[in-house]
Amino acid sequence: MSDAEVLFETRGNIGLITLNRPKALNSLTGGMATLIKAQLADWATKPSVHAVVVVGAGEKAFCAGGDVVKVCKSYQAGTEEWREFFHEEYLMNVAIDEFPKPYISFVDGITMGGGVGVSIPGDFWVASEKTLFAMPETGLGLFPDVGGGWFLPRLPGETGMFLALTGARLKAADLYALGIASHVVASDKVDGVIDALAAAEIKDNDDAAEVLAKFHADPEPAPLSPHFDDIDDHFDGTSVEAIMESLKADEGEWAQKQFKILSGKSPTSMKVTYEQLKRGQGMETFRENMKMEYRIVCNTMKGNDFFEGVRAILLDKDNAPVWQPANLADVSEAAVEAHFESLGDKEIEL
Repeated sequence: MSDAEVLFETRGNIGLITLNRPKALNSLTGGMATLIKAQLADWATKPSVHAVVVVGAGEKAFCAGGDVVKVCKSYQAGTEEWREFFHEEYLMNVAIDEFPKPYISFVDGITMGGGVGVSIPGDFWVASEKTLFAMPETGLGLFPDVGGGWFLPRLPGETGMFLALTGARLKAADLYALGIASHVVASDKVDGVIDALAAAEIKDNDDAAEVLAKFHADPEPAPLSPHFDDIDDHFDGTSVEAIMESLKADEGEWAQKQFKILSGKSPTSMKVTYEQLKRGQGMETFRENMKMEYRIVCNTMKGNDFFEGVRAILLDKDNAPVWQPANLADVSEAAVEAHFESLGDKEIEL
């Protein structure tokens, strides 16, 4: 296989994108985002390409996220590579959302952060028994970007807020129950589904759905389903503090576990994430959300917690980040609001 970071080919009636960094769990780079965006623009106008399919190389991951270590090092070195990464990634997210033909992601493995952004804005999200999904950003001092402000508040009940704040890891059954996964297909059947799509006449999403339905198998009951009411009860608070207080007051094992999880996250990230989802819920377009998220991410880089989270989780791996501020009470409304401020001439142009 080529050593290019992302591969493109036409196979029958489809355009096939392969994220090709298996040793790095197919983590996304700015260069990959730029190439995907350009290829989608080309395929959008080619009558011979009926649909686009995206997969990850290797056995472990679809895409484990963006290369945040490189982002941190760029900012600390005073280069603009970090800004270019987010700029290109978010433009790619918009291009996927607005792609005029069926866009089908086979999410066959680890899928987190940036990997969600390569897939969720599309039309079909196909999980397998190997799928492991999470938006773990609050534990990295970041926030669930790449469209999280758009898709998370549109999930059933308060499950989006739950996923955003806790970074909960979900497998196929939960993902299908929440409507994140449109279909579930056995991993060893993915190649056959892609061949079937390549051979099909696909005029619209209905035609793509018809092919996918032939391979879909309902998963077992969702492990999270017994807690849907708990999620709605606790995560509908009017603030992060209210959510924490509600969980703390519940002596049940599940609630106490969530309270402990949230107690380890960045207080600033949780408050910013809460505000992101509330604002995103009221937005009318994906583009509008991505403009907001670009403001948040650029303003986040001015703080401490993202760099501290990457250090603790990915570099030193001591899993003991020192958040500043360390308590929710010390994160002011003004500090949260500052993350949403205009970037002036640095705004993203969509």
